[in-house]
Amino acid sequence: MGPGPSDVPRRILDAMARPTIGHLDPEFIALMDEIKALLRFAFQTENALTFPVSAPGSAGMETCFVNLVEPGDTVIVCVNGVFGGRMVENVKRCGGVPVIVNDEWGQPVDPQKVEEALKANPQAKILAFVHAETSTGVLSDAKTLCALAQNHDCLTIMDAVTSLGGVPVKIDEWGVDAVYSGSQKCLSVPPGLSPISFGPRAIAALEARTTPVQSWFLDLSLVMNYWQGEGGRSYHHTAPINAMYGLHEGLLMLHEEGLEAAFARHQSQHADLRDGLEALDFSFLVAPQYRLPQLNTVRFPARVSDEAAVRKALLENHHLEIGAGLGALAGKVWRIGLMGASACPQNVQKCLGALEEELGA
Repeated sequence: MGPGPSDVPRRILDAMARPTIGHLDPEFIALMDEIKALLRFAFQTENALTFPVSAPGSAGMETCFVNLVEPGDTVIVCVNGVFGGRMVENVKRCGGVPVIVNDEWGQPVDPQKVEEALKANPQAKILAFVHAETSTGVLSDAKTLCALAQNHDCLTIMDAVTSLGGVPVKIDEWGVDAVYSGSQKCLSVPPGLSPISFGPRAIAALEARTTPVQSWFLDLSLVMNYWQGEGGRSYHHTAPINAMYGLHEGLLMLHEEGLEAAFARHQSQHADLRDGLEALDFSFLVAPQYRLPQLNTVRFPARVSDEAAVRKALLENHHLEIGAGLGALAGKVWRIGLMGASACPQNVQKCLGALEEELGA
């Protein structure tokens, strides 16, 4: 019950144990097409260029930046936690010029600050932001941020690693140009794959590049020839076949449950966990209207003198993993995940019972 990976259902593990076939086998090509269609459902998009990068979410992030940022490009980056900071590093390594919009950790991205940055930097090519900041458990208003970017002729790059499958992610409705996520959060698939989606404006920017993409492996102009096209597809890399089996199964499970039902399940389990935690004197870092149901960042009671020792006891005595604080929040908060299959009554009850026992409540 940490910030990821989440519990993996037996159905997904069984799918991953199927016999390995070739990465250009017709049966696997058909599976790739099904994965793309299921990802379009999860992302709520019609984008043709929607597929999983053969690496974890950090590689999805890098895919977006290396393909869209050229040397000298100005990129406005919203930083309200650890992963916004990583976006800044990506811009720098692509030779771009980051303009940073800072917000307090635990607060959503402030649209007014973003608008001021866009007005002050009319040359900006991209606005980049984290939809669901994994280090704090805060949800930002992606729809408003994308509208601001469009008004200033800016592309958007959105981190949906923790949001996909747990809260609404509406790529087409909001006008997100490029988005990346991860398999190990609300999709309940083992880590190792990063779903991405590029819209028409992002593809046009990629095609208009005047410099080569700095990463050969993540160059979409090459990778798309493996993931797209009728009939034969060109070899780019050996895809992780069994990991793809798992992602396919996880996406099928999300489709069968339905997006609205999945969102409601995450919200109801969050409400039960919240009530139990508050009864044990925990408080939440994030205000209710901005709080992620799947990632609960809490301040522990004053009677906890050694937070690391309590987390160790939870792991050793109860086989329960919760997350520590990151960066500026290290040693100050815990991050309790309710992601994907982990968002269930049994986990909530186990967590609250274990905390009550270890804290002597």
